[in-house]
Amino acid sequence: MQSFSHDGFDLAFLDRQPASGQGDPVLMIHGFASTHYVNWVSPGWFKTLNDAGYRAIAFDNRGHGASSKSYQEVDYTPAKMASDGAALLNHLGIERAHVMGYSMGARISAFLALSDPDKVATLVFGGLGIGMVDGVGDWDPIAAALLADDPDTNSHPRGRSFRAFADQTRSDRRALAACIATSRELLAEADIARIAQPTLIAVGTKDDIGGSPEELAALMPNATAFHIEGRDHMLAVGDKTFKQRVLEFYAENPL
Repeated sequence: MQSFSHDGFDLAFLDRQPASGQGDPVLMIHGFASTHYVNWVSPGWFKTLNDAGYRAIAFDNRGHGASSKSYQEVDYTPAKMASDGAALLNHLGIERAHVMGYSMGARISAFLALSDPDKVATLVFGGLGIGMVDGVGDWDPIAAALLADDPDTNSHPRGRSFRAFADQTRSDRRALAACIATSRELLAEADIARIAQPTLIAVGTKDDIGGSPEELAALMPNATAFHIEGRDHMLAVGDKTFKQRVLEFYAENPL
């Protein structure tokens, strides 16, 4: 892991070239309560991309993993978190990259495409479809579950799930509670329509969080939907058919 500083945060990142040497860069942005390792290394994305000749790059979002933490909600807007991705590309001297995000990372990727369109060659939105526009349900109980002294006092199923995930990843729960308050900012249909890059939207068929990939794709000028069969929100990220479809998408849309 390396690190760089931006906007008052020290951000940890991993940057791996393929064995062949120079490969087209893929910047990966992980989901809420996750890390670069949980979303991208452990499920095999780094190996998949490197083996296919791509340069794989991922960082721990502010408030997550080995990166700096803040307990101020204002620090976790998608626009500010997207600026971290742009700053990392600048730090590495990369002018243009494929950008892939999962769940919250997909939302951050969309904001990055809007703020720095010249840096974003293509987009992959994993685990988030029309929920990017119309919301992903009631997440307030998740913040309560994260801050509870005793996790057993929470009866909300999604709250219990994310509390267990945060504990499993040894996350700073107070930072995550601040993050979830502001990182869910929705995108207007008019803004989604301005994202012109080739985009692949992939959501598990058993995902009860992300929403329809077709409905989001229909709002965009150059987007395609893909169903990750039999996978829920937690398991879709590492699915082999998802990986294969992404490699096909990159082959169809080279830098």
